[in-house]
Amino acid sequence: MAEISKRGSGYQVRVYWIEDGKRKSKSKGGFKTKREAQIYANELENLKARNFISQNSKTPFPEYFWSWFETYKESSVSERTKLTYKNAFNVLKKHLSGIPIEEMDRRLYRKFIAEFGKDHAKSTVSKFNSLYHACVKDAMYDGDVTKDFIAGTDIVYNRKKTRKIDYLNIEETKKLTNYLTTTLNHNFTAKYMILLAIATGARLGEIQALTWKDINFNFYTIDINKSWNETTKKFQPTKNESSKRIIRVDETTLHFIQDLKQNNHDMVFVNQYNTVPTSSAVNKTLRTCLKELEIDKPSFHFHSIRHTHVAYLLSKNIDLYIISKRLGHSDISTTSRVYSYLIDEYKNRADNQISKFISNLYDNSDELYPDSKKNYVNYHGN
Repeated sequence: MAEISKRGSGYQVRVYWIEDGKRKSKSKGGFKTKREAQIYANELENLKARNFISQNSKTPFPEYFWSWFETYKESSVSERTKLTYKNAFNVLKKHLSGIPIEEMDRRLYRKFIAEFGKDHAKSTVSKFNSLYHACVKDAMYDGDVTKDFIAGTDIVYNRKKTRKIDYLNIEETKKLTNYLTTTLNHNFTAKYMILLAIATGARLGEIQALTWKDINFNFYTIDINKSWNETTKKFQPTKNESSKRIIRVDETTLHFIQDLKQNNHDMVFVNQYNTVPTSSAVNKTLRTCLKELEIDKPSFHFHSIRHTHVAYLLSKNIDLYIISKRLGHSDISTTSRVYSYLIDEYKNRADNQISKFISNLYDNSDELYPDSKKNYVNYHGN
């Protein structure tokens, strides 16, 4: 049984177990009441009974996070994603250095998020928070912590640093698509890449890495099974396992992509310089296209096309789960988090439509409330 002892004005819990023939113990103090200590003691005993108890709980949270990354994530993520984890680790080192993971609680974590968030954009805070949360959920499963101290934490962020994500409405997307198809040149492949991104929502690295073997012209699909590293100019794993997927593509888009076969290269988007266009080159082409079309979107870049793809699918009432699978997200919560601003926009529009539909149930609604009509500005540019 776990021991509960009085320590000053509070209580301490200690539990013992045998591991590899050695007696080990784990303790935690600071409980204000004996009841709180007893609840924690019961949790430890439960973990001990399932052989889930561990001394890893004494590891500082930053080091625990990095060890978790090396154990569970490093082998399956891209170099770019590894850098994100490294940055997230450095943030923990700066703010929570030396604090054992077992001593982390909701109050301490909330204080950390508030401090970190005041100088960072929403996207950064949300991303790091999701990484930390994944770590803590695994820590619970491994018996290193007993409670999820991150669940339900409100995200604090700097609104001035949070850039509004630009995406194209349907009219603008049509203009760009038609402009691309009328100005294509198989020697310069960047426009083909932009066209495929509009049609699929695929990431730049996924499109750069495509080979002809990845495209099935009979079933109109592309197989996303790798990514492209611009620095090493070599293939690399996809962002994660869920990013590996088969995407259905419309026949018209694939008809244009097929033009590139005359370049006689295994990789689809190798240009006349025998290279795959870089992020910089593709974005330069994209900006030129938007300028020609007089579409004023200063912060629009290649990844914004992914958001445009999602916006278009939402406008056509495509289920969020289907969109999530198409994007290669591990679960629908990722889609909901990353594209929450779009989902909220369409919810508001749907709410307006619902109100309008309900009002139509009343015979004299227009006469009763003549001033209540609203202008419904929607994604179609009306």
